[in-house]
Amino acid sequence: MKKSTFFIALMFTVFLSCKDNTKGDQKETITADDSELTEKQRDGLTLLKGEFVYHGGAAVLQTHAEIYGVLITDKMHELNKLAEQYKKAPTDMVNVEVRGKISNQKDDKILWENKLEIVEILNIKSAPQEDNNVVKLGS
Repeated sequence: MKKSTFFIALMFTVFLSCKDNTKGDQKETITADDSELTEKQRDGLTLLKGEFVYHGGAAVLQTHAEIYGVLITDKMHELNKLAEQYKKAPTDMVNVEVRGKISNQKDDKILWENKLEIVEILNIKSAPQEDNNVVKLGS
């Protein structure tokens, strides 16, 4: 009986002495003064890198984390025109780097939750061939 009581007391002591160490899990948030930001960082636009496609009246930008429905504007048409030279088929995606305004406003045509209005086109290049997975039906 003494051994079982000693064992239970020992387990209880070990259990209570275990410390929850969450100090290493905390993430430090660094915020900059408005005076430390560049002019581009203060304009409210977001830099997005991903794959862009415009086909059948719908435009989409897919980043590594999200998919954005792109609002049909003159800048989007300009991006599509520049992207055409990198496409082999109309449904091919092109790697782009753009800056724009992200919104979650309801839209009749764009059903994606996140919408993007492209304001500035920074870079365009063709997608690597192995990443361009397009299923073609028929001949």
